[in-house]
Amino acid sequence: MGVNSNRVEHFASHDSAIEETMQIHAVQLPPHQTTLHKLRHRVSEIFFPDDPLHRFKNQTRFKKFLLALQYLFPIFDWAPNYNLTLLRSDLISGLTIASLAIPQGISYAKLANLPPILGLYSSFVPPLIYSLLGSSRHLGVGPVSIASLVMGSMLSDKISYTQEPILYLGLAFTATFFAGVFQASLGILRLGFVIDFLSKATLVGFTGGAAIIVSLQQLKGLLGIVHFTSKMQIIPVTISVFKQRHEWSWQTILLGFGFLVFLLTTRHISLRKPKLFWVSAAAPLTSVILSTILVFLLRNKTHQISVIGHLPKGVNPPSANMLYFNGPYLALAIKTGIITGILSLTEGIAVGRTFASLKNYQVDGNKEMMAIGLMNIAGSCSSCYVTTGSFSRSAVNYNAGAQTTVSNIIMAAAVLVTLLFLMPLFYYTPNVVLAAIIITAVIGLIDYQSAYKLWKVDKLDFLACLCSFFGVLFISVPLGLGIAVIISVLKILLHVTRPNTLVLGNIPGTQIFHNINQYKKALRVPSFLILAVESPIYFANSTYLQERILRWVREEEEHIKANNGAPLKCIILDMTAVTATDTSGLDTLCELRKMLEKRSLEFVLANPVGNVMEKLHKSNILDSFGLKGVYLTVGEAVTDISSIWKAQP
Repeated sequence: MGVNSNRVEHFASHDSAIEETMQIHAVQLPPHQTTLHKLRHRVSEIFFPDDPLHRFKNQTRFKKFLLALQYLFPIFDWAPNYNLTLLRSDLISGLTIASLAIPQGISYAKLANLPPILGLYSSFVPPLIYSLLGSSRHLGVGPVSIASLVMGSMLSDKISYTQEPILYLGLAFTATFFAGVFQASLGILRLGFVIDFLSKATLVGFTGGAAIIVSLQQLKGLLGIVHFTSKMQIIPVTISVFKQRHEWSWQTILLGFGFLVFLLTTRHISLRKPKLFWVSAAAPLTSVILSTILVFLLRNKTHQISVIGHLPKGVNPPSANMLYFNGPYLALAIKTGIITGILSLTEGIAVGRTFASLKNYQVDGNKEMMAIGLMNIAGSCSSCYVTTGSFSRSAVNYNAGAQTTVSNIIMAAAVLVTLLFLMPLFYYTPNVVLAAIIITAVIGLIDYQSAYKLWKVDKLDFLACLCSFFGVLFISVPLGLGIAVIISVLKILLHVTRPNTLVLGNIPGTQIFHNINQYKKALRVPSFLILAVESPIYFANSTYLQERILRWVREEEEHIKANNGAPLKCIILDMTAVTATDTSGLDTLCELRKMLEKRSLEFVLANPVGNVMEKLHKSNILDSFGLKGVYLTVGEAVTDISSIWKAQP
C-alpha cells in the first residue's frame, strides 16, 4: 500500500511540475499528395531504392550516353584509367585462380554428372562475359559445388546420364538457359528482393547438409566403387558404401586419402596464415599434376584406379541446337533452372558484396543479376552449365591482389591455353583426386560456428537451420531447399500475424516511456495503461491485436486489484512503430474504442505516423475519437489527460 501511494505522489508531483511548461502539440496531417504521386513514390521505393538515374540529372546528351554505357558495361568506367601496375596485380591473381579453376571445373562437372570438359568450358566463356558486365572487382566466376550438386540430383532423378547422355546434356544446357533468363529478368525488373526469401539461417542449414551429401557421394571415387547409388539421401548413400565393400580398391584408397590429407593440410595452413593463401590455391592443381604423373608411371600396376580418360581439345562448341523448348522434359529443365538460378544468384551476390565491403566499394545487386543471368544465357549456347561467383575462387582472387575484373580475363585465357594445348595431359588424371578436391572444397561450407551463433541469438532461426539441414540429408536436395524457403516464409508470416506488443512505463524525472520489462526503472503510470505495437496494423494481424490489447486491459485491471492501485481510466496506444495500416486496421481501432468506451475507459492514440494519420483522417475515425483522442507523444497525452481529470469536480 505504501509503495503504491508513493508512486501516485511521484506522478502527481511530476505532472504538476511539467504542466506549466509543457505545450500540447496538435498532430498534423502530411502534405496533400495526389494518388498518382503516391503511386510513383511507392513504386520508386520498391524497385529503385538506390535511385540509379540520379547520375543523369543536369547532364549533356553526350554525357548521358557515356554514363549509360558505363552503367550497362562497368568496364568502360574503369578501363580508361587502367595501367601496368593494375595489370601486374590482375595477372598474378588471374593465373593464381586459374590454377584453382582448372581442377575445380573438372571436378564440379563430374559432380553434376556432366562430362569433365564442360567444367573447363564453363570456366572460359562466363568469366569473359562477366568481366564486361559485372560490378564486382574480386568475384571469381565459374562452376560452384552446390549448384552443380542440385542440377545433377534434379536431372538424374528423372533422366539417366549413362543411358541417355545426349538428352541429359541437352537438359543441362536448357536448365542453364532458363537459370540465366530468370536471373537476368530479376535484374532487369529490379526484383532482387525475391532471393531475400532465402534467409541466412536456412542457407546455413542447406549448404551444410548439401556439403555432407556431396562429401559422401565422393566416397564412390575415394574408395574406388564402380556400382554406386544415384540417390542423394544420407541413408541410401551410406548403405551403398558398405554394400559394395567388395569393390573397394586399396590402391585407390591409399592414393585418395594421401592427397586428401595433403589438400586438407594446405587448407589448414592457409586458414591459419592468410598470407600463405597461395598454398591452398595451388594445392588442387599440384595434386592433379602429381597424381597424373604417378598413375602414368605406374600405369601397368594400377589398373584398379579409374582415370578421366580422353578429353577433347579445342574451344567451346556451340550448343544452342541442343536446347529443349518443348517436349515432356521442358518442365523439369525450367524447374531445375529456376532452383539452380536462385542458389547461384544468392551465392554470387553474397560473395561479391562480402569482398566489396572489405575494399569499401559497392556492388549493384540488380546489375549483378543481369551480369550473372546474361553470362549463363551465353554459356548455355556455348556448352557451359550454371556458373556464378565462387567463394573459394573469389577469396583467392582477393588475397592475390586482384584490382579489376581483368583477373577473370586472365583466368579465362589460361583456361583457353589449357583447352587448346594441354588436354591430352589429363588422360591419366585419377578420378579419386577429383573426389578429394571436391571434399576439400565443400568441407568449408559446413559452417558450425554460424549454426552455434543462431542457437545463441535466435532459437527460431536455429530451428529453420536444422529443418533445412535435415531436409537435405534425409529427404532430397531440392526438397531440402523447398523446406528452407517454406520455413523462411512461415517465419515472415509469424512475425506479420503475431506482432510484438509492449506495456510502457515512465522513467522517473523524464518524459521518456519505455518497455517496463526491459527497463526496470520504468514505472506504470497510475490510472493509465500505455501500450505499444511494433508493426503495421492490417488485415493479417488486426484480429490478434484486438484480442491481445483487450487481454492487456484485463491483466492490468487484475494487477491493479491485486495491488490496491488507482482504478484504470485510460488506455494510450503508442503508434510510433505502426508504419502502416489498412481498412481492417482502422476498423479494429474503431472497434476497440467502442468496446473500451462501454467499460468507461478512454482510448487515445499517440504519434501516428504520416500515412496512418492520413488514413485515420480520410476514414472519419478521428471524429469518433474527438479533439482529445490523438496526441503527438505519450508524455503529452498523460499530462493533458491528467490535467483534465484534475479540472473535473
